[in-house]
Amino acid sequence: MPAAKKSSGKTKYGAKSQQKVKRAMHERKEGTLRSGRSGKKVTSREQAIAIGLSEARKEGAKVPKKKTSKS
Repeated sequence: MPAAKKSSGKTKYGAKSQQKVKRAMHERKEGTLRSGRSGKKVTSREQAIAIGLSEARKEGAKVPKKKTSKS
């Protein structure tokens, strides 16, 4: 049997951020989710997740920091 993964015990994302992502995903599926600056319709799953996490960050929810390049 393979060894089970150990979790660190801490959750990376809070409940508020999960709700925001869930709402964004529903809006994307309905076709009503729009991107911020341009206002174009969002069709990408990844973009919908990013919008949900961004909104959660603005409200102060528990979300890990954005990954940035090291250059």
